[in-house]
Amino acid sequence: MSERIESTDPFTLSDAAATALLRDVPWRRFAVIGDSTAAGTGDPWPGYENVPWADRLARWLLAAHPRTDYLNTGVEGAVLAEVIGGQLPALQAFRPDLVHITCGGNDLFLRDATLAEVETALDDLCTRVAATGARLSLFTLADAFTGRMAPLRPRFAGFAESVRRVAHRHDAVLTEFWDHPARLRADWLSADRIHVTMAGHAVVAAELAKNFARHTARELPPELAHHG
Repeated sequence: MSERIESTDPFTLSDAAATALLRDVPWRRFAVIGDSTAAGTGDPWPGYENVPWADRLARWLLAAHPRTDYLNTGVEGAVLAEVIGGQLPALQAFRPDLVHITCGGNDLFLRDATLAEVETALDDLCTRVAATGARLSLFTLADAFTGRMAPLRPRFAGFAESVRRVAHRHDAVLTEFWDHPARLRADWLSADRIHVTMAGHAVVAAELAKNFARHTARELPPELAHHG
């Protein structure tokens, strides 16, 4: 087992560093919808705080902007139709301004849907979420399909392309994990070889925080950007 811990991991952020990064982001009502990846499923890992990525990100947003509100409706095992039917009403009532959407993988696992069907359903979900006026956020799943999961790799490589296309169509903030170097570490996957560990969750939260900061910096007029 690696002796690396969260405070020495080059891919994580301290609370202070993440809070500083998020100082200029415009969002104050952060929501997460989807499946187990949204819900925060994953094994604990020694040396890492036992907090899923979305809860970490919400904590950092709240520290940067104390009036921030957070909603997470993620449900383990949810497929796209269940997210649309079961999670959208609460999301719409919440009136979010930033929504991270992570689902579709279970449709490929459990329902043997085609990639085209999954992309269409994900696009429909994003259209419905975008109608709230919120900015959308998506990420690609990491290419960690090894061992007994290796036969699924081509299918999920195609899914990553679908996520990229959907993100582009909706001007979403897209965070790439498909080829992230941390995916090759022994601490990335839980015992089920599907969900990331809490070490992985720490990396996911950090990458999202960095990407949100980059997008904000590109979109803010120079005179409004934070300096220091």
